[in-house]
Amino acid sequence: MRIGAGQGFWGDSPFPALDVVRAGNVQYLACDALAELTLAILQKARQNDPAKGYVEDMFFNLLLRPCREKGIKILTNAGGINPRGAGRMVYELAQNMGLKGLKIAVITGDDIMPRLGELRALGVDLSDMENGEDISTIEDRILFANVYLGAKPMVDALEMGADVVVTGRTSDPAQFLAPMVFELGWRWDDWDRLAAGILLGHLMECSAQSTGGNFSGDWWNIPGMERIGYPVTEVYENGDAVLTKPEGTGGRVDLRTVKEQMLYEVHDPTAYITPDVIADFTAPLLEQAGPDQVRITGMRGKPRPDKLKVSIGYSDGWLGEAMIRYSWPDAMKKARKTEEIIRKQFTALGLHFEEILTEYIGYNSLSGPLAFGDGEDLNEVGLRIAVRTRNKQDAARMPRLLPPLALNGPPTASGAGGMPRPRELIGLWSALVPREEVEKQVKVELMEV
Repeated sequence: MRIGAGQGFWGDSPFPALDVVRAGNVQYLACDALAELTLAILQKARQNDPAKGYVEDMFFNLLLRPCREKGIKILTNAGGINPRGAGRMVYELAQNMGLKGLKIAVITGDDIMPRLGELRALGVDLSDMENGEDISTIEDRILFANVYLGAKPMVDALEMGADVVVTGRTSDPAQFLAPMVFELGWRWDDWDRLAAGILLGHLMECSAQSTGGNFSGDWWNIPGMERIGYPVTEVYENGDAVLTKPEGTGGRVDLRTVKEQMLYEVHDPTAYITPDVIADFTAPLLEQAGPDQVRITGMRGKPRPDKLKVSIGYSDGWLGEAMIRYSWPDAMKKARKTEEIIRKQFTALGLHFEEILTEYIGYNSLSGPLAFGDGEDLNEVGLRIAVRTRNKQDAARMPRLLPPLALNGPPTASGAGGMPRPRELIGLWSALVPREEVEKQVKVELMEV
């Protein structure tokens, strides 16, 4: 079977997905639209409108009809924290397009926020995986709690005849694994084949990162990046596969581009943990099979974990932010002096912040402590000051301090300004919950246009 990548994040370009549909010769288009940051953004949208909380972009407007015409099934976690809302959106769009008979499956059950108290009463340890803190320190500020689901609910949806599968929080490769299990008849305890599917999903989940995008090698030689091709994979019953891209698209598929994505966001390559299987990324053999074709064989896996990861978002204060820019001569000296002035004004005004971040744009904003030199020879520099506070009013006051310094501070300042409105910050808390407590509440609902 052949499966194509359609999306790597919310806001991704839909045009490479159109190329996959047009020239990829695929049966499935799998899309990973979520990240922890995305859930936080969707939570803010839901706070403003309870009917929101799912991914809204051009994707379905452009892809739904051509996929229907070619018989290509779509799988996506664009449901975010409101899968039913996303399902209704797809249903209404299909109805307006006249796509009668289209079957849309909505998967729910990843949301365990209503059950956090119950789970704690059952003795489930919801301490933060990063620092070990007890969840009681944030329980009055929790905004959402979504568990990473695996591929099985999506396979169930495909068995029900779904043409479009919409789910909430899933592991990133799950959308890709589900059609492989469904089409090739893999068992849920066939760890090596499931691991092969997870590796392939991992290679396809991040837009063009395995086809030449974001490549740290000779990126200047990647052809046609203005119309780069997204990954397409031909998968066989035994788990072997060939990774390629649609004919006529830009980009490059070779051992270097594929291996770089293979190690992306991987902590322990011998144990890449997902809800479906623990994959050993050190096992497979990668071979160049032809132009823009990499063959992948010999994957191994281990039994799936007993617990699933939950991402818990909580209110973590307010952000106040402002920036001012300085030009030659002595650009860095001017910026440093302005930081000194602002910090003295904080003290004089009695402003106390939980955290203050200063960055010199053009010097250390990306490199941090790894920035070389003292920056004194910079032609221009931007000073960014950001603060975090529990008090919304103080976060709003801070940006107002910078504009007067365009005239009252060091010379040749420009672009002084800030964010007039403070922004709520959402912190991320990760914990583990028993698999059975989540899976018993997962539901698959089917709608037909």
